[in-house]
Amino acid sequence: MSYQIPSPPPSLEELAKRQQNVITASQLRARGVPARVVSEHCRRGGPWQRLLPRVYLLQLGEPTPEQRMWAALLYAAQNGREEGRGEGAVITGTAALALYGFAAVPRLPAVTGVDVLVPRQRRLKDAGEVRIRRTERELVARSVHGLACAPVARAVADALREWTDQGALLAGGPGGAGPRLVRAVLREAVARPDARCTVRELTAELTDSGLVADPRVRAALDELLAAERDAVLERLGELVDEWLLPVPLTGPELRMRGGTYIAVPDLYWPQAGVAVEVDSELRCVSEGEAAWVRGGQHRMEYLGVRVVYVSGARLAAEPDAVGAELREAFLAGGTDVVELLVTER
Repeated sequence: MSYQIPSPPPSLEELAKRQQNVITASQLRARGVPARVVSEHCRRGGPWQRLLPRVYLLQLGEPTPEQRMWAALLYAAQNGREEGRGEGAVITGTAALALYGFAAVPRLPAVTGVDVLVPRQRRLKDAGEVRIRRTERELVARSVHGLACAPVARAVADALREWTDQGALLAGGPGGAGPRLVRAVLREAVARPDARCTVRELTAELTDSGLVADPRVRAALDELLAAERDAVLERLGELVDEWLLPVPLTGPELRMRGGTYIAVPDLYWPQAGVAVEVDSELRCVSEGEAAWVRGGQHRMEYLGVRVVYVSGARLAAEPDAVGAELREAFLAGGTDVVELLVTER
């Protein structure tokens, strides 16, 4: 049996360096600094200053934007499982987007309020520029410049909610007009290579937060989903050409002879009775929309159409496998396909 010797906690100097000179009362106490010494050091003319309840800056002068972020995080993380770590609190909203470096939001020095996400059961109040936001979900943290931040999708949702609550979207919001700002933030969220945020994750977060009910958010999200689908369909068209398959119809409307609506597949080979459906979630935000698309897919299959389901992720990772699947489906064709009316759109 092997034993791991626990490493000693960092000294006050090491901790201050790690946290940019921002320290909590409990961290000072754990390192042998009595409360009276803290009080003396924070008096007028002393070498320290109090930034927030039980949070101190071990220097004089105006705190830097990063020190303000550390103070907000440490204040909210106090009495959490581990101070300053994701388990206790994470920075979210506009402040998190500024830390991520989003061009669509003000730079960090201009951020005047800091939203910090904590577990719902935590007993904390807003203090100074720190706004406490609670969640019933398990906190997930991303380290940004050493600070625990919410993942990009959650930070975007919280920022939009923050602006909506403040009426900033109607007034123009930080950085531009409301709808233009929303579009810019959503585009940047999925475009930044370091953000690691997918359209699917962003859609799920905005849906869970109820923000898709806002017409400005919904319009921007639909635009983003449409662009993503167009990119996938373009790559799929290239793959069809590479595998020497006939050019399929794009987005035709299928109906029965009596006029009964069936579906609008992404691609369709009428001569083979084969349809292709690409990432339904890229056009379905609500469950009702998803049910409508699934209904069309089930009707096609019931009427003998062979439906091939292709995801953008698999198309990017395994293009040859997807191409082979399309060719095999085209050669096999549908099974006793009911005669359908095809209308190109």
